[in-house]
Amino acid sequence: MPETPWRSALLVAGFVLAALNMRPALAGISPLLDEIMTDVGLTPAGGGAITTVMVVCLGLFSALTPMLARRIGLDRTLLAALLLLAAGIAVRSLDGAPLLYLGAAVAGTAIAILNVAMPGIVKHHFPGKIGVYTAVYVTGLVAGASAASALMIPLERATGYDWRGASALLAVPALAAAALWLPQTFRSERSPGNGPRHFAALMRSPVTWYVTAFMGLQSITFYIVLAWLPTIFQEAGLPADQAGYLLGLTNLAQVAATLTVPPHAGRARSQVPHVAAAAVLTIAGYAGVLLAPTTLPWLWMIVLGLGQGASIALALLIITLRAPDASSVTALSAVAQSFGYALAALGPVLIGVLRQVSGGWTVPLLAGLALCLIQFTVGVMAGRPLLP
Repeated sequence: MPETPWRSALLVAGFVLAALNMRPALAGISPLLDEIMTDVGLTPAGGGAITTVMVVCLGLFSALTPMLARRIGLDRTLLAALLLLAAGIAVRSLDGAPLLYLGAAVAGTAIAILNVAMPGIVKHHFPGKIGVYTAVYVTGLVAGASAASALMIPLERATGYDWRGASALLAVPALAAAALWLPQTFRSERSPGNGPRHFAALMRSPVTWYVTAFMGLQSITFYIVLAWLPTIFQEAGLPADQAGYLLGLTNLAQVAATLTVPPHAGRARSQVPHVAAAAVLTIAGYAGVLLAPTTLPWLWMIVLGLGQGASIALALLIITLRAPDASSVTALSAVAQSFGYALAALGPVLIGVLRQVSGGWTVPLLAGLALCLIQFTVGVMAGRPLLP
């Protein structure tokens, strides 16, 4: 079917809105976490487990995407993921801890599928503008997280809903994205080919595991912040809405890094300086929250956001640079996301347990700083250029 300006505009609008839906279901829980724990009767570890369940699903169910794409096509896979996301958000908002965790698992599974599908969508629909639309997709991901973090508490107050009603509203943009994407599913799709021939060699390569460790560790340090930062600020004495705004600020600061770092780092032979700078910024942000959470908190959030935005952008860039061809990129991405997010899932619950055992945030934040240092080390290994 020939492309028309209307179809092209609809394609881009659906793509952008799908990208914006990739993190609000995760980021929107954090500002409401104290209220959720009180209402449902959860311990700090139990509260952290909400995010952990979702991140575990990011690792466990990433492999669903290639199988679904082969069976129903990539466009229909994206549509199914958006509908599954809306369903998971709705179930998570129902009464009782079991449904809370079940809905989180369903939403996490949907996000796992979206994570893997979106790069394929870029390659399938925008083959001549991969860089531009990759930037659009990553920036949409970060912007969606930022908006959800900043607006959940004001949304509660504006609507008069409790946390259940406010969080359920996150299903609306997912359904809107599905509606915009629906026309793309009417066109026929060719089934993607088989997986890479050299998968076994890929698994034996040390580079694969450096990249996977870097992906996992930068995800751990990110999801610790996503799950617990508003609670840390509230316990330091800041009001709930300001804590939510600060989390939104750090997510928003990531946009500057996701837009600027990949083009510059992609032209360099080695990404080691970029990885090192990103890790140093992340460490500085963690240290600021640890040592002076109520003194210039906006500065710590900007520094932390720049470091974490650069880290995720570099992790995705290095996956592409370190694999020799498109099929190997897909395989390396699948390995890095599956193992990386499984590793990342430990972060929020570990921090919750340390908070519960230690009775404060010093020990958990020191643990976060230790993880940042390990991220620095494996990132340097992953960022080195391959030998010719």
